[in-house]
Amino acid sequence: MVSSLDDLYKDIILDHYRHPRNRGVVDNPDAATRGHNPLCGDELELSLRLDGDRIAEVKVLGKGCSISQASASMMTERIKGKPLAEVREVVALFKGMLLEDRELAEQEYETLGDLEALEGVKGYPVRIKCALLAWNTLLEALELKAKSAGAQT
Repeated sequence: MVSSLDDLYKDIILDHYRHPRNRGVVDNPDAATRGHNPLCGDELELSLRLDGDRIAEVKVLGKGCSISQASASMMTERIKGKPLAEVREVVALFKGMLLEDRELAEQEYETLGDLEALEGVKGYPVRIKCALLAWNTLLEALELKAKSAGAQT
């Protein structure tokens, strides 16, 4: 059973790597930033457009290992159309899954959905930064947006 589950997870990651979702650049983005992992050379550019407190559109362009690119693709699918509060919850859960030494609850795995496939990265500490690159870049983009909104008021 574990082997077939591992195979399923590998298939999900490879599918997102080979067929990335939401690839490109958002026209007239509300926030855009670049992320880079100097340890392995992963790079990405994330752009997003908001509709009120929801992520209306999010796109990523990048190059790098299968883990970084699959994680970015999976992230865009999970956060697109979601309110920022939910996005921040998913980011915290995903980062917690990879960085904390605890087992997630069933409900937390349900919240993550297919992102659970990346949990195996935890066993390869050098690859954790690859999986987190898009997520940290997203947080940076949201922070930049919040700062620019604060400066306009």
